[in-house]
Amino acid sequence: MSMSSDPRETIPAARPAIGDEEIEAVVRVMRSGRVVQGPEVAAFEEGFSELVAGRHCVAVNSGTSALHLLLLALGIGPGDEVIVPSFSFAASANAVRLVGADVVFADIEPGSFGLDPAAVEAAITPRTAAIMPVHLYGHPAAMDRIMAIAEKHKLSVVEDACQAHAAALNGTPVGSFGAGGTFSFYPTKNMHSLEGGMISTADAEIARTLRLLRNQGMEQRYANEIVGANMRMTDVAAAVGRVQLTKLAGWTERRQANAAFLDAHITAPNVTTPPVAEGARHVYHQYTIRVRGDRDAAMAALTEAGIGNAVYYPTPIHRLKPYWEPDQKAGRTWDLPETERAAAEVVSLPVHPALGQGDLERIADAVNALGENL
Repeated sequence: MSMSSDPRETIPAARPAIGDEEIEAVVRVMRSGRVVQGPEVAAFEEGFSELVAGRHCVAVNSGTSALHLLLLALGIGPGDEVIVPSFSFAASANAVRLVGADVVFADIEPGSFGLDPAAVEAAITPRTAAIMPVHLYGHPAAMDRIMAIAEKHKLSVVEDACQAHAAALNGTPVGSFGAGGTFSFYPTKNMHSLEGGMISTADAEIARTLRLLRNQGMEQRYANEIVGANMRMTDVAAAVGRVQLTKLAGWTERRQANAAFLDAHITAPNVTTPPVAEGARHVYHQYTIRVRGDRDAAMAALTEAGIGNAVYYPTPIHRLKPYWEPDQKAGRTWDLPETERAAAEVVSLPVHPALGQGDLERIADAVNALGENL
């Protein structure tokens, strides 16, 4: 499934994978007439459980819904605080706001881009209910230290693993550390279901609550037990997810091999390739370099060379309007130097499994051509 290395063609930063197997699965389900919350969803949940140490899995319609419902199931709401990295996609913090809790931002480690455990501990107050580590770009956060802090202070841990399918730390898969983990199946993720999400938890009661919450509070039709919503996954989406699940291991190996090639061949002096923490299994949802100097000029040069590139994320969450304005009115400020530095330096390059050898060589050559003049 490698791409052309024609220098006239742009190598896209990401490429959703949709093959004949996925199309055939969709057609099969549509012809069956069982298209919502049926046997395909149950089978997808069972299959995904193998990625998260056998935990209960509950499929929903998006990664954001997964975060939202998990917080609700844990009883987190008004009056509570949740510690979240500002260097993440807005959904991480949005889910906290949606349940009525307050977001407390903590800084990140410069290598993994995950929550800095020391910053987490410093942010804990009597109102803290949970910590939300984000396994950004597919690199696991420092879960060993974060879990120790959570246990010490009796806090829930909600893992945002939306970019980290099959990542692990010291052999333990992400999504199996805390009270629950969440995954996204958006089309550009390491695996997808066209759109969708998954929640993992070791607690059978939490899993049952999640199933109620995603389906209007019902386990049996018209026997509503709690107030819920419609956040179900369709069987069409689950059928795609099941096919993708069978390909994930191979795709992950390809991403890791592509990253290893780029690590070995990118030598530009003002560029830092992504480090991997000891014991971490990085699955490279993104291959994110740091550029010291004129990042805009570097990105323009890469684009001119036909290398797709993007910044995830140019504006930290605490500087986005829904968070910045209320904090300004309240006189609240955040001291997040590593977050600010990352937002100013990161650039993500293509690493997806569709890359061929020629593509990888073009990417490395284009980065190295940036030289010292940034």
